[in-house]
Amino acid sequence: MSEIKRTSPQKIAKKLAKHLRKERPSYMYLKRVFQALREELEIQVPKDSEKKLPYVPTEEEIKRYYQAVWEGKSTQDLVIVKTLVYTGVRVGELVNIRIYDVDLSECQIRINEGKGDKDRIVPFPESFRELLSFHIQDKKKDHAVYLFESGWKKKYTERGIRQILSKYSKKADLEVNISPHKLRHFFLTWLKKQGIDDAFIQPYSGHKHRLSLEIYSKLSIKE
Repeated sequence: MSEIKRTSPQKIAKKLAKHLRKERPSYMYLKRVFQALREELEIQVPKDSEKKLPYVPTEEEIKRYYQAVWEGKSTQDLVIVKTLVYTGVRVGELVNIRIYDVDLSECQIRINEGKGDKDRIVPFPESFRELLSFHIQDKKKDHAVYLFESGWKKKYTERGIRQILSKYSKKADLEVNISPHKLRHFFLTWLKKQGIDDAFIQPYSGHKHRLSLEIYSKLSIKE
């Protein structure tokens, strides 16, 4: 069976660019264009490739989950969830954040010895600063060292954080258990959906190479 000869993707891209440039397309616009193009050409996404992609909670699931956390009335649990959602840090990085790693004036957190033993700075939104500041003040009164410590004045373990998150998944009556990594996937996929460049996403993700962010492009287009 002879191989099908196709025009190179680069040439096709240049032809499409001539038509699309006048539209001044954003990432989301291009996403919708290629979704429509895939439907027009009747191209199905291979089921095998979809199975390999991690599950990302929907915005509705996150809203229900957050509501359960809010109703739980635990400031520390709320700050834990918001830190995960707003920074995308891994659970192993979260439990090792010390109070002095948080820079409230610059709205950023220093992650020491993250994946690959690399240090990095992750920003957080200004809207989170006030709640985080109150939490830190409370922890300083208890002479805490770490941002998140248990009642025994010891830093939380990764298992402890997962148990906290799992508790609210049950309260929200979600079919899927919300784990720290699912919140990370939600956050990084959300950034891709907003059309934010990989250069700005990379500090959040902690990935050495931008190519590692390709999975979040696939997840954002999958919907």
